[in-house]
Amino acid sequence: MVHYKKLDNGIRLVVNRMSSLMSVTMGILVHTGASVESDKEDGISHFIEHMMFKGTKRRSAFKISDDMDRIGGQMNAFTSRDMTCYYAKSTTGHAAEAFDILADLFLESTFPEDEMQKEKGVIIEEINMTEDTPDDLCLDILSRAFYGEKGYGRNILGPAKNVEGFTKADISNYMEKHYIPDNIVISMAGNIDIKLAEELAEKYFSQIKPRCCKRGEIEVELQGKSLFKHKDIEQVHIGMAFPSVKRYDSLYDATQIMNAIFGGGMSSRLFQTVREDLGLAYTVYSFVSTYAETGSLAIYAGVNLHKYEQSAEAVLRCINDIKSKNISNEEFVRGKEQLISSSIFSQESTSSQMLLFGKEMLYNDKIYNFEERVNKISSVTLNDVLDAVDINFNEEKRAVALVGAVDKPF
Repeated sequence: MVHYKKLDNGIRLVVNRMSSLMSVTMGILVHTGASVESDKEDGISHFIEHMMFKGTKRRSAFKISDDMDRIGGQMNAFTSRDMTCYYAKSTTGHAAEAFDILADLFLESTFPEDEMQKEKGVIIEEINMTEDTPDDLCLDILSRAFYGEKGYGRNILGPAKNVEGFTKADISNYMEKHYIPDNIVISMAGNIDIKLAEELAEKYFSQIKPRCCKRGEIEVELQGKSLFKHKDIEQVHIGMAFPSVKRYDSLYDATQIMNAIFGGGMSSRLFQTVREDLGLAYTVYSFVSTYAETGSLAIYAGVNLHKYEQSAEAVLRCINDIKSKNISNEEFVRGKEQLISSSIFSQESTSSQMLLFGKEMLYNDKIYNFEERVNKISSVTLNDVLDAVDINFNEEKRAVALVGAVDKPF
């Protein structure tokens, strides 16, 4: 049973009641992230996400964790380029208590100065960890090569210099602009009474005053650059990106099926060619990222230093191969089944359902419809997938990133 309600101030509540379960996941989604930040704000969405857990008017940082642990609940948060999400999971009997803690940190965080200074150190170590994790670093550089320095090209963590300089006033100014009712969705999935869900949303969130303005479109200008970073490590990490579909494009599902055929799994052409046939990589895959204004199809491979050019050539051969449109019906059916099964699997997880319903409401202002989703995937034809090939491998806008003991871009 799915229930929707819009509070008087504009905050949207969506509840997917799964009565056969014994738990519930509750999330607060905000339509903001790295892509809306200015140069001065770069990294602040992620910084705020961390600081929300560092104390409220009623709870210290320790008490937030302790209160959640006392009821056996779990709580966390994450920041992306166009969304920040805070969520808690609990047994059905402790749902009200878990939501009280979640709402408290979201609405009443005080951002203590001493905690801010400590957390800056934590985030700088997170930045350092990314620098020491070459696959993550490669994909960050690839985003910059593809989108540029702003918008979707921003690193979610931001530069250490910015993090060190953030103040409570910076947090307040940013939240005043972006943490507003029109940008907020409360999503619950699991065994929770609909009346209780409404009461909780009204109790904690109805007092927020409506404010302007809803998140607007992000300006996108694809760069198509080739960037590299020299690191004395054993592997070379290769990333390539091509323009792809937007989030709700008519060829979205066809593109996902095409990607499953190309590089989305162990039976894909990339994996079978680069790893299984040639033995050039342990990890090689492709994935599609979509936003309201744009999208990308990205390829990643971690390969031997002395064979990275050979590996890149093998990837390019796979690209040329699929561009020739010699996709068999067997590959098409397999790719479609992978996409359908992933939708079915998500039905069995309260966390996945919370995000699915929450994101659909946040991005599209609609209630997620599982049957409609599966029917749309089922209606995709092989010709649709061939059309998707045409729009996903624009060589003129291809971006490339290399990380490893190299001294020039690819």
